[in-house]
Amino acid sequence: MAQWTPQKRKKAWVTTLFGSYFVIFILFIYGPMIAMFILSFQGRRGGTSFPMRGVSLYWWEKLIEPSMVGDMQGALMRSLILALIVMVITAIFSTMLAMAFRKRFFGANVLFYVVMAGLMVPGILLSLSMATLLRQIGMPAAWWSSGLGVHVVWTLPFGFLVMMAVFNRFDTSLEEAARDMGADEWTVFKEVTFPLVLPGIVAAGLFGFTLSYDEFARTTLLAGEFNTLPLDINASMTQRIRPTLFALGTASTLFSLLMIGLFLGIYSLLYRRIN
Repeated sequence: MAQWTPQKRKKAWVTTLFGSYFVIFILFIYGPMIAMFILSFQGRRGGTSFPMRGVSLYWWEKLIEPSMVGDMQGALMRSLILALIVMVITAIFSTMLAMAFRKRFFGANVLFYVVMAGLMVPGILLSLSMATLLRQIGMPAAWWSSGLGVHVVWTLPFGFLVMMAVFNRFDTSLEEAARDMGADEWTVFKEVTFPLVLPGIVAAGLFGFTLSYDEFARTTLLAGEFNTLPLDINASMTQRIRPTLFALGTASTLFSLLMIGLFLGIYSLLYRRIN
C-alpha cells in the first residue's frame, strides 16, 4: 500500500479544491438553465419553483395558443433577422479590421481602442445615449436601424479579437510563396488566406449571432414600437410569472443551439468543398 507523503497529500488537496471549484462554477453557470428546463414541464397546477406538482406539457401547449403565437412569432422573427444581419456584418468587418492590423498604419492604436470601447461602455448607457441622440435629431428608433447599430458595436470587438488571434498564428510564408509564383493579391486571398482563416470567420460570425440574438440591455430603448424576443420575454416577466415563461426560455435556448448547429453544419460542407 502506497504511503501518503506530504507532497502527495498537498497535491491531492489542491486537486480536490480545484475540482470542487470547477463543479460549483459549472453549476452556477448552467444550474439556472437546467432548472428552467425542468420547471417548464411543471404540472398544470404547478408554479415557478420546486417541488414540482406533476409532469406535463401543459405550459408548452400554452405557447402555441393564438394569444401568444402572434406576438412571439413576430418577436422571434425580428430577433432572428437582426442576429443574422449582425452575424454577417461582424464576420466581414472583423476580418477586414484584423487584416488591416497585420501591418502598422497611422492611427492604429486609436482605432483599436475605439473598437474595444464597445466592450467597455455599459449596454444600458449606450442605449440611453443613442436614444437621446436620435431624439435630438428627430429620427425614430427601430430594431432594424438603431438596434442594429448598437448590436454591431457590441459584437464587433468579439469578432475582431477572434480574427486577431487567427492572424497572429497565420503563416505568412504561404502567402509569400503564392506571390512568388505570380499570384495577384486577390488570388492570394481567395486561394490561400481565406480557406485558412475560414474557421475564424465562422467563429466571429457565430459570436455576432449569439450575442445579438440574446441581447437585451442595448436594445431596451432602441427597438422602437416592435419588440425583439428578449424584450418580449422581459415584458412577460412584468406580469404574473408562470411556467410558460420557462417553456419560452427553454424553446428560445434550444432554437439558438439549433441555429448554431445549422451554421456549423453548413460551414463543414463548405470547408470540405474548398479543400
